[in-house]
Amino acid sequence: MNTWSGTWVAERLGVELAGDERLRGMLGLALRRNPKRAHLLVSNLLGKHVPQTPSVVYGHGVELGRRVRELLGDAAAAQAVVLGYAETATGLGHSVADGLGTAPYLHSTRRPVAGVATAGGFEESHSHATSHLLLPEDPSLLAGDGPLVLVDDEFSTGNTVLNTVRDLHARYPRERYVVVALVDMRSAADAGRLEEFAREIGARIDLVTVASGTVRLPDGVLEKGQALVARFETAAAPSGPSTQFPAPLEGESVTGDSQGAGRTADPRARGTARPAPTGPQSPGTVTRVGLRWPARLPDGGRHGFTPTHRAQLDAALPAMADRIAAALPEDAHRVLILGFEELMYAPLRLAAELERTTTAEVRYSTTTRSPVLAVDDPGYAIRTRLVFPAHDDPVDGPGERYAYNVAGAGFDAVVAVVDSAADTPALHAPDGLLARLAEHTPHVLLAVVPSYVPAAPAGAQDAPERPVTMLPEPLRGPAFSSYAPEEVGWLLQDLSDVTLEAPTEEREEAIQSGGAHYAESLPVEYQPSEQYQQLFHNALDASAARLAHAVGVVTEVVLAERPHSRLRPSGGISMPRPVLVSLARAGTPVGILMRRWAQHRHGLDLPHYAVSIVRGRGIDANALRWLAAHHDPRDVVFVDGWTGKGAIARELAQAVEEFEKVHGVSGFDPEIAVLADPGSCVRTYGTREDYLIPSACLNSTVSGLISRTVLRADLVGPDDYHGAKYYRELAHSDLSVAFLDAVSARFDEVTEAACAEAKDLLAADRTPTWAGWAAVERISEEYGIHDVNLVKPGVGETTRVLLRRVPWKVLARAGAGSDLDHVRLLAEQRGVPVEEVPDLPYTCVGLIHPRYTRGATGADGTAVTR
Repeated sequence: MNTWSGTWVAERLGVELAGDERLRGMLGLALRRNPKRAHLLVSNLLGKHVPQTPSVVYGHGVELGRRVRELLGDAAAAQAVVLGYAETATGLGHSVADGLGTAPYLHSTRRPVAGVATAGGFEESHSHATSHLLLPEDPSLLAGDGPLVLVDDEFSTGNTVLNTVRDLHARYPRERYVVVALVDMRSAADAGRLEEFAREIGARIDLVTVASGTVRLPDGVLEKGQALVARFETAAAPSGPSTQFPAPLEGESVTGDSQGAGRTADPRARGTARPAPTGPQSPGTVTRVGLRWPARLPDGGRHGFTPTHRAQLDAALPAMADRIAAALPEDAHRVLILGFEELMYAPLRLAAELERTTTAEVRYSTTTRSPVLAVDDPGYAIRTRLVFPAHDDPVDGPGERYAYNVAGAGFDAVVAVVDSAADTPALHAPDGLLARLAEHTPHVLLAVVPSYVPAAPAGAQDAPERPVTMLPEPLRGPAFSSYAPEEVGWLLQDLSDVTLEAPTEEREEAIQSGGAHYAESLPVEYQPSEQYQQLFHNALDASAARLAHAVGVVTEVVLAERPHSRLRPSGGISMPRPVLVSLARAGTPVGILMRRWAQHRHGLDLPHYAVSIVRGRGIDANALRWLAAHHDPRDVVFVDGWTGKGAIARELAQAVEEFEKVHGVSGFDPEIAVLADPGSCVRTYGTREDYLIPSACLNSTVSGLISRTVLRADLVGPDDYHGAKYYRELAHSDLSVAFLDAVSARFDEVTEAACAEAKDLLAADRTPTWAGWAAVERISEEYGIHDVNLVKPGVGETTRVLLRRVPWKVLARAGAGSDLDHVRLLAEQRGVPVEEVPDLPYTCVGLIHPRYTRGATGADGTAVTR
């Protein structure tokens, strides 16, 4: 009787797999190096971690697609679009689209592509790499009202699907969604969440799977799993001339390849049929195979793949498979076709065709980004692991990549199929993938598929670009804002005469239902009570020196790291002259204070502008065009008030990259300089402490009487700046300049200490750890929210929740003092509980009501009141 490949984990961690009888044949268990989830469900049908017969992999996907077509009916199926998830389900999703027959296919990607605008994005919170992009060549691909079919390998909690539908429904609402997966492993509570969400958005969501069940996890399984992974990986790491292992439990053996050495235990000792190495082996040969891939045929679904493309591929497959077969050695009886991360479909179809036309035993799998522990035991799903460096110049930087269950599997030849973007020197390096494969098989073949580059839209090259000179000059006070004209120029359009405000509860319901984006309206400006205003003044008096110190630190760091010299028109070299660009509106007071410090300390008159950035929509591209026309982009320093979990830092990095690709303007550095970085999301900061910045206490009355920025299609055209309002009627309550003056008055007394700390910071390792993002994900799951966008960490973000959103509760670090006086007052006024939490990484965290509709109640039954 065969041993189930989940036995090893189940026995050590108490993990149980319950449900359909087929589950154990479909899934094994492994442990992964991931702080969010210890176990990994390893599919035997997907062709990712476990080499599988290609006809089995492809057949399951096609059959699921046929079932979707039967569910929808021919008419609805003809209007459907299929969306697969990177990286694991790109091939499965494509196969489902093939089963549907008439559906175009798109998969998400983690690789930005030059010249292709983002049509959406979402987070996969439990994944090793969380951020997904949608980059269709045809912008209308997702805009139809036909069914959207979402395909993933497993449906574990439903969070990824909820995040996807939430994002896409806000952009392209439709009436029907179909979720497809090999296995549905949700709990009853998670299943209920999907049904509830479908009711909230007024859409139908169906589910099609091969099998269903649940994973039962005992208490403490994450910690136990992490300890087990640490024990084995520490033991497997090389130590001098030999590798040390822990004393194995009965029947255990661990691979010793965590550094890429590829050592494997003798599989015969485990009772398997795989041949073991017999003494030292010479590296195998590496041969390149020309596929003659058809011109302009996409390599996959990253930018869309139509039924016409499918017919083109079907016609070309036999000849391409013949070229691979001709390059294989005559005695090759067992062959692996190895795909590359998101490139799963093309290798799968090649493998299936090779299986159909040759007598060799063909298997298929792909490389992956996910770090998984390898244990050479029949009861464990990941027997061996090859480690090699990334070879496609990934946007998130270099790192390890993996190929599982390849070493020791007795393959006579391995055909590595990569796209041309990944055919780099790193692929061919002595420690690269090809060399690793050659250590374990006598023949390695390399087949390269051209990376598809979408064509420019028809007429795009001939269409006249709007001259930069037509873009308006920045707005300045006193006509727009209560700041002096030299303090800041606003690259915005004035929407003061437009009614944009809506009640907080009404906005929250619209935002969470997908009916509106938060930037399409404005909250009603909070009018502070006398008691609250006194709290602001008390906080300012107590923290002005601390704020001045942080302003000095961050400004000195910026000036030291922006040493661009410019030739004066009259000759000679000018002083370094950064251009401060604050992210409106919270960043604008900080930008003004930094400008004042540079003037006070160094006599520099730095330009300062404010621009709009909107989560999920990016930065104002027209504002960047104006800046590029008037300043060197290399001189621009983006400024914000503080970081929470780092969402804006990520948004800015993506937006700047997209701007460079679309407009051909390079040089903008997406690094943000902030006053406070409690989330450890940036390199340039004044402090990483989470304390009250008094400007967070108020809205427009401490921000030049300017509203939040607005981005709405009927008000902001493609050639317009984002908009904002100037609340002139609140001049009697304006404290904007008073705030700046109170902090600036303390510059002299903090100069020496601030300059000393800046010097120390410049010499220190300031690499972001993104600890804040990790904490937010943990809180989101612990409190059953399942959406990181509803968790707002830090004093500043918590204040915003209480002023602008529908708060559910506030988490406060036990013992937090006067920094939270205003938070406690606002929470009391809105009937929001404040819960003290030990060891909270922030001073406080604000939780937006996770399922808000008017009349909603909190988990404790308390009504959410205005």
